[in-house]
Amino acid sequence: MSQLARFARIPLRSWLPGGFARIRLAAVVLALAGGCHGEPRAVFARLAEARLLAADLRIQFSREVDASNRAVMADTDAASIAFAHEAAQATESVEGDAGRLAEQLRGLGFPNETQIFDEFAGHWLEYRKLDRTILDLAVENTNLKAQSLSFGPASETADGFRDLLATVARATPAKDRCRVEALIGEAVLSVREIQVLHAPHIAEPDDAAMARMEKQMADLEAGARGALHGLSKLVAPGARAALASAIASLDRFVDLSKKIVALSRRNTNVRSLALSLTGRPPLTAACDRSLRALQEALAKEASTATR
Repeated sequence: MSQLARFARIPLRSWLPGGFARIRLAAVVLALAGGCHGEPRAVFARLAEARLLAADLRIQFSREVDASNRAVMADTDAASIAFAHEAAQATESVEGDAGRLAEQLRGLGFPNETQIFDEFAGHWLEYRKLDRTILDLAVENTNLKAQSLSFGPASETADGFRDLLATVARATPAKDRCRVEALIGEAVLSVREIQVLHAPHIAEPDDAAMARMEKQMADLEAGARGALHGLSKLVAPGARAALASAIASLDRFVDLSKKIVALSRRNTNVRSLALSLTGRPPLTAACDRSLRALQEALAKEASTATR
């Protein structure tokens, strides 16, 4: 058996993955091709390169899927952007390998392998279209941003609202304190219940369910404002400044709550996760099946060619 024939029978997985292994294999292929004086030897070299590209194409496709999944699952803007960038790099590698492999297959003139490659190319186009949508949604991170607003500025504003009303209570004469404290309790409880509704709203994928929660929030806001209006008739002159600050604090909280709802309504994290879990797996499996079938077919050609 010739040196080239022996090389053509070496399983490619013994050379992959790893950049140095790929460079080493490519160098051998080129050296053998350069020493070929007859067409059979040139075909062996081209076939070996096609097998290398098919193997690397499958590796890069798996890398893209993994990076895209991590972009969807990331819990910070920076992480999701970094993983989306990694997915984009892997996509470039997939398309570069696919272009070179298509050229090799055309040169080899293998109809079966060309058909399998064309099947992969069709699945890949569908996968890429869906994956772009998933990644665009994932890096927006609107649910994550809504959560950060709820647990950060909105929570701090609600605490400030409570503290200002506590100041009002302390400045209220004893004869009015019972009624004042009841109204303060109603106002603070309404704000806290709006806070509680933020989390399920952020996680909710259904528009109708979100609308029901938004109606509850609006009713609670009205209750808080009604309680503050009642307080304005009872507070002592020395507590009016604190009450005015509490009303301004409620306005800020409501404004933040509306921003949280708007971000939550976009639902980009929820939508990207749903697409990643339901839409992507069938396309991922179809792409991988085609690549595996292509590797097997090329290995069979190499085995036949060396006999």
